[in-house]
Amino acid sequence: MTTALPTSLLLNGREFTYAAIQQYPAQLAVPVNGYEARVLDFVRQWLTGTQEFGLTTSGSTGTPQPLTLRRRQLEASARRTGDFFDLGPGDRALVCLNCEYIGGMMMLVRGLERNLHLTIVEPQGNPLDLVPADAEFDFAAFVPLQLRALLQAGQAGRLEAMKAILVGGAVVDPALAAAIGALRAPVYHTYGMTETCSHVALRRLNGPDATTAYRVLTGIAADQDERGCLTLRGDITDDQLIVTNDQVQLLDAHTFEWLGRADFVINSGGVKVPAEKVELVLDVALAEIGESRRCFVAGQPDERLGQAVTAFIEGPALSAARAQQLRELLAARLGRYEQPRQLRYVPEFQTTPTGKLDRPATLRQISPAE
Repeated sequence: MTTALPTSLLLNGREFTYAAIQQYPAQLAVPVNGYEARVLDFVRQWLTGTQEFGLTTSGSTGTPQPLTLRRRQLEASARRTGDFFDLGPGDRALVCLNCEYIGGMMMLVRGLERNLHLTIVEPQGNPLDLVPADAEFDFAAFVPLQLRALLQAGQAGRLEAMKAILVGGAVVDPALAAAIGALRAPVYHTYGMTETCSHVALRRLNGPDATTAYRVLTGIAADQDERGCLTLRGDITDDQLIVTNDQVQLLDAHTFEWLGRADFVINSGGVKVPAEKVELVLDVALAEIGESRRCFVAGQPDERLGQAVTAFIEGPALSAARAQQLRELLAARLGRYEQPRQLRYVPEFQTTPTGKLDRPATLRQISPAE
C-alpha cells in the first residue's frame, strides 16, 4: 500500500497547503503573525527551489555571526538524519524549535525532504500544550528546557511511541538525564552547530545503548587540530574543513567524548581550569543538596591569580548551611585550583533566542565583585 504524500502542514493549529504556500503571500486567505510569516516564507523558498539561505549563529559563546548555507548542505544533513532514524512518508514530526535558527529550520527541511507530516508550533516551555491532547508524533526535537517542562507536566506518555527524540542546544543536567532514563522511546543528545547544518553527531541518553560518547553520522570525517579540538568535513560542510573550539577525546574515527570548549578554559594562577568540567561537578552537587538550578562557571579578574574560578548560580542565595554542604562536595571532587573561589547568585540568567544560556550577556549584567 502506497502512503499518500502530505500536501499541507499545520502551523499553530491552522492548515496551509503547499500549493498556497508556494504563492505566499498572495494566496493566503488568513492573516498570519510575524513568526508564522517567517516560517511560511522559508517553506515557500524551499518549495520553489531557492539554493542559498542566510542564517545567524546562535551567539551562545560570542557575538552572533551571519552565515550562508547552500541547499545541498541542508539536503545532505536531512538525508543523513532521515536515514539514521528511518524517517519517511507518513511519519509525523513536531516542530517546536525556533525555525529562524538552524535547529528549527532543519526540522522543516527534514519534513519537506522526507515527506513527513509537519505540525509546527511557536517555541514555548511546553510545546505539547499547543497541540491537541490526542495528537501523536513519531519524531521531535526539543531543547532541554522544553523536554523538562513536558516531563514535569506528566506528559511523558505522549513521547513513548516516537521513533526518536532529539534534545540539544544545551547541557542535559543530572535531574533531566534521570527523567529521560525512565523513557522507553529513544532519546538522543545532539552535537552540532549552524555551520554543520545542526547535528553532526549523536549519543543515546537512555536504554541499554546509552553512552557518554558521540557517534559521528556516516560519511563525515572527524579529526582533531593541534589544540585537541574537533574538526569536521563532509557534504554537510560543503566539503570545507570546520574547525571547532570543542576539545574532544577521539575514541576512534567515528566516536568522540566531548571535554569542553577551549575558549572556556580559565587561567587561574597559571593553572588551566576547564570551566565545563567544574560545571558538571557543580551541577551534580547542587542536585545532591536538593538545589537543582542552572549554573555555570567563569573566570573573574583577580589581582593575585589573574582569573579566579567563580560559580554563578541562578536564583536566590543558598542558606549558609546549604552553601557549606556545596563547598564540601566541591572540595571532595575537584582539585585545589578547580574549586570555585566564590559563589555568586544571579536572579535570572540571560538566554539566546534559541533558549541557550548566554554566558556573555549574563556576565555583562552582573556588577563586578566587591
